[in-house]
Amino acid sequence: MLRYPPEALWQEIAYLAYHLHWPMDDLLDLEHLDRVRMIRAVSALNERAWEAVSESGTAGR
Repeated sequence: MLRYPPEALWQEIAYLAYHLHWPMDDLLDLEHLDRVRMIRAVSALNERAWEAVSESGTAGR
């Protein structure tokens, strides 16, 4: 059985904690694949938000 690298786990937990403000226990209870899906979803939301910000910043030029 392969172990998930602890540093990778902490990076994922930190990313989700920063964006979702969930308690540590809830984040640690996520299954690996669920955690990966959440990271992808949050990342996609962030990308869309930054695109909207950058588009609104150039609209007035």
